[in-house]
Parts: sequence; structure tokens; C-alpha cells
Amino acid sequence: MRSIFFIFLFATCFLGAQKPSPAQLEWHATELYLFLHFGPNTFTDMEWGLGTETEDMFNPTNLDCDQWCTVAKSAGAKGLIITAKHHDGFCLWPSAFSKHTVRESKWKDGKGDVLRELSNACKRNGLKLGLYLSPWDRNHPKYGTSEYNDIYIKTMTELMTQYGDLFEFWWDGANGEGPNGKRQVYDFHRFEQEAVKMQPNAVIFSDIGPGCRWAGNEQGTIGETNWCMLDTAGFKRGEGGPPTDTLQTGNFNGKNWIPAECDVSIRPGWFYHEAEDSKVKTPEQIWSIYLRSVGHGANLILNVPPDRSGRIHPIDSAHLAEFGRLKTQRTKDNLVQSGVLGGQKQVGTAVLFDRNPKTYMRMPKQKNLQYIELKLTSLGVNRFFKVQEYLGDGQFVSAFEVQGYDTTAHQWISLYKGSTIGSRRLIPLPDEFKTDRLRLVVLSTRSGVRAKISEIAVFR
Repeated sequence: MRSIFFIFLFATCFLGAQKPSPAQLEWHATELYLFLHFGPNTFTDMEWGLGTETEDMFNPTNLDCDQWCTVAKSAGAKGLIITAKHHDGFCLWPSAFSKHTVRESKWKDGKGDVLRELSNACKRNGLKLGLYLSPWDRNHPKYGTSEYNDIYIKTMTELMTQYGDLFEFWWDGANGEGPNGKRQVYDFHRFEQEAVKMQPNAVIFSDIGPGCRWAGNEQGTIGETNWCMLDTAGFKRGEGGPPTDTLQTGNFNGKNWIPAECDVSIRPGWFYHEAEDSKVKTPEQIWSIYLRSVGHGANLILNVPPDRSGRIHPIDSAHLAEFGRLKTQRTKDNLVQSGVLGGQKQVGTAVLFDRNPKTYMRMPKQKNLQYIELKLTSLGVNRFFKVQEYLGDGQFVSAFEVQGYDTTAHQWISLYKGSTIGSRRLIPLPDEFKTDRLRLVVLSTRSGVRAKISEIAVFR
């Protein structure tokens, strides 16, 4: 029975579906989490290590994973993902399958384990944990041989069985030469099979998923159109991945539910460099990125690299805390007093304001009634309009409009026209237009399916 279960699970997770798994639905709700690039590069001032660095180079003087968690929570982030092993091959845990690990370093006399400390801190602080494990290894002597894929699975097994539940597991497609001058032929099919057995609820990131996809750039943004579906046939990770425009938009009728994740660093580089202390993104810059990632229906993974002490730098910490304050201030109070579906006053819309993504309102069948009219608490300038599509059965809205009632001209005017909604849209509204009535109009849906709207909010 156990083998039958895993065959079914693998088929469900990897053979494609046009709606999310329960784990993917939970992943959508996570919205924002931090990336932690940390390792020998932190101490050598490099971005891509050579794999020849001495283990003693890794020696944080005051590693504090609880501080990382505090900073994450101040920004409203719900999880942390760390580079357990980057391309240089150095393992932040004492792996039994490498001699290039924290065990060989001076840090804590070789008795330390960064992943253990982070896992425990995440549990104490109520945050989710994710791990990045580079397939490329510039240090391991078996890289470039048939044995390396077995070794990679063994190291992956250590991560997936020793540190608790993971919400995401991160693969990139980097594939360069190892210390023997050879490149590896990765057996990602086996990697996926083993991963789903050990962590069935971990959403796996890569260019082609299977859990979530790269958004095609490292600026942390995605376009107006963002479908959660993606066709992966004929594509692979790294070289040979889908083109950038496809990664940005997804596929209108793609076979696999592989939603977009936007990645960006708070600094110009991904690892900590003292010379970049004056170049940390401001709270307003982070907010702008948030609007164009989370606000466009994607998740945002924001890289915040710990410094050589093993703490997040005070500048980064301050900017993230202020961003968190701004985000809370700008999305705190929902101004919607009541709503009417398609002009049908007898149809209540309370489920749209219950902050429960599992409840929804289905649009009427009649074409002329495909709108929700909102009465706001008072007349004024409204800054942001938020709408979420119920994704339990898939994503369908392909065009929509936000309208405002002009109290002077006594007519409805268009404030914004968009394409997809998906897990969420956060839409800036015109700066000077005052109203106490707004409309969400669904203009078209994929396959003509009646749209299901889960949440609506208006913020002033």
C-alpha cells in the first residue's frame, strides 16, 4: 500500500494539474519570505566561490538565527530559505558525504550546525523553513561522475530528514565544471522522486518547478499577466529552460500548476559585502517590488544576506522593519462597508470580506451581471484595491476592470484594466479621484468558466 500511495502522490504532484495541490495553496498564502545567502563567500567577498576555499574561512563570530527570524517577522515575512550548500560545495551542516563542511571549520570547534540552529529558531518564532541545495559542487571530487547523483541524493536526504518540515526546496540550474574539470549530468527525475517521498508538502522551486517556477529575472518583479499554469514539455532546468516571456506570464492553458516566485536581493549582490552597506534598497523600493510581485499574484523571496558576524546588518534590518511598517499602514483597514453582486441587492457578499481564502463568491451566469459593487465607509481618495481569486479549482479570470463612481458626473468611470487576478492583485488607484463606491467587473474568463472571487479590500 505504501508504494501505491507514493506512485499516486508522485503522479499527482509531477504529472501535471491545472489546479494547486493543498501544499501549493498553502505556499500561495505565504506570499513573502527571506532568502539567506550565507557561507564562505560571506568571508571571501565573492559571489560564486571556487570550491578551493579553506574551511576555516567560515567563522561567524556571533551567529544569531533568532535575530534573522526577528528581522523577517518585522518585514511581515513568513519564512526563511537558506543556502545550505552553494556552488562552492561548502555545507552549512556536518554532512557525512563531504569533507568541506562546518565540521572542518574553526566555528564552534567543528561542532556547529547552522541548519540546526535555524530550524530551531524558526520553530521558536513560528516561521517556515526552506532550504537551497546547489546541484553544482565545485569542491566534491565525485562531481562529474556517475556516483555524484547518488551522493547528491544522500545529502538531500540529510536535509529532508533531519531538520523538520520544509515548506520549499530550492534548485537552480547552475551546471559548471567540478574540481576534475568535468560537468555533471543531473538526474533530476530521481531527485524529484526522492524529494516527494521525504517531504511531500515541500514546494520545489526551479525554472520548471515542479512546485513553483522562476519568474525569469532577478529584479523581483512579474508582469501584468501572470498565469499559474506552465507547459514544461521539451524544457529543462538552467540552459534549455522556458524563455523569459513564458516564465513571466505562464501559459494561458498550461498543463501544470507551477506558479511564479520572484527573487531579488536587498543589496546589489547576493552575499554580504561591506562595500554595499550604502546600497541597501530603501523601504519604498522594497514596497515597489512588493507591488510588482506579490501585488501581481506571485510570491516574493527577498534575499537578505547575514554579515560576517552571522547577523543581519543593522541597515538591512532597519529598512526591512520600516518596509513592514509601511506595508501594515497601507493595507491595514478595509474600507468596504458592504457589497452587492451584479446589482442583486438580495445577494450578500460577506464572504468577500471574511479574510478566509477558502470562501468565495461565484459570478452570475448573465454577462451583464459580472460585477461586484462596493459601498465604502466614506467618500475619499482610495489608494489601493485588493482582489483575490479562489484558486482551489484553478485560475480563470483573464480580463477585469476596476471602476469608480464619479459623484460629480454621476457615472461609472474606468480606473484600471487588468488581465489575470490569480492568488492576489494589489492595484494602486488614481491619486486624486474621490469616491465611496467602486466596482470589480469581470470582463472575461478562461474557457468561459464563472469566476470565483475570494477576497476584496480597499485601502485608503
